Amino acid sequence: MKQIISPSALSGRVTPPCSKSYAQRALAVALLANGESIIGNVEMCNDTRSALRCIEALGAKVETVGDSTLKVRGGFNPNTDNLHIGESGLSTRLFTPIASLCDHPITINGEGTILYRPISMMIEPLRQLGVSVRDGGGFLPIQVCGPMRGGEVEIDGSISSQFLTGLLLSLPMAQADTTIYVNNLNSLPYVDMTIETARRFGVEIAHKEYREFFIEGGQKYRSTNFMIEGDWSGAAPMLVAGAVAGEVTVENMSRLSLQADTAIIKALISAGAEIESTDSSVTVRRRKLRAFEFDATHCPDLFPALVALAANCEGVSTIYGTERLLHKESNRAVTLSEEYAKAGIKVDIKEENVMHVYGGKIQGCTIDSHGDHRIAMSMAIAALTATGPITIEGAECVAKSYPSFFEDLKQLIAK
Repeated sequence: MKQIISPSALSGRVTPPCSKSYAQRALAVALLANGESIIGNVEMCNDTRSALRCIEALGAKVETVGDSTLKVRGGFNPNTDNLHIGESGLSTRLFTPIASLCDHPITINGEGTILYRPISMMIEPLRQLGVSVRDGGGFLPIQVCGPMRGGEVEIDGSISSQFLTGLLLSLPMAQADTTIYVNNLNSLPYVDMTIETARRFGVEIAHKEYREFFIEGGQKYRSTNFMIEGDWSGAAPMLVAGAVAGEVTVENMSRLSLQADTAIIKALISAGAEIESTDSSVTVRRRKLRAFEFDATHCPDLFPALVALAANCEGVSTIYGTERLLHKESNRAVTLSEEYAKAGIKVDIKEENVMHVYGGKIQGCTIDSHGDHRIAMSMAIAALTATGPITIEGAECVAKSYPSFFEDLKQLIAK
């Protein structure tokens, strides 16, 4: 599917989808909890559908109540030997450890780009925890057979914190206590989200400076009511849109959220945008924008939105943390450099772990999303201040996280 975005001024209010990161965590824990949990403000992007499909396959009974509420009766009792996680990286690394609680083999498989994203960091730690593992050379499909027993294990957190999330949420169900030693952990705010979600369902997880995690075995999750907050990852491109093309208010957003991508506010302030916030909304207004420096190591999903912002700034912006972009839906550093070059914007990634974005005149062009939802959204925001329309090929990929993105953006275009 193609989307054509023309240069436009924006004005209005928008409500992004719920946080798919919180939604997937809450659904996973609701599966493991005794009793009936109510998960509110759930919107069905592709990744959330993947998590929902997984918990039903693993024994949960799910009922839809109204437009955005799910009633989940927990009970880990797999009714299949196969889990299909779609194209969701979090579901892969979250439900593989959960499936490892089962005493018969379960195969986890997916589709699209997820088949090329590494899972090798999971294999040896799972074996150390008593799980029999058969894998496809470090990629999906992977077969696991537990039950996972607990103990001591060391993992690498440099590529992603998602596997740690899977262990933290599954190991309270193991018989023995567990100590996890983590090397080079990135995305610390996402780990905080995981610990907070477990706590909301009655399970405590302790850690020592994010290097050692202590999980008591034999704990029981308790059902609860869980309202999913708005998604800062989805809000980020809309907030940047306000900064470069007019005024945008993003609703159902809390500045106090644990989500990593609240950091977009710091970047917008550094670039000179005007910010106004309430308890539940953030408004961004266009002002003269200047180059900025920003470390996105712990919030790598912000890179595409940050490049759209930097392209509209006067001077050269520097963004740190490009090593976190290698194993996303695309190699995002390379993709951003290639696609923004088509629009006349230089994105230099020659320096190790650093991206330099040269602000300037954005040109109309045709770009390829590479099947990456965040690339498609980034180029749509860039188009708002371009010299002519930007055509985005493969634009349907936004359904992974924000299915109504283009509709919401077009509603903001000032008439």
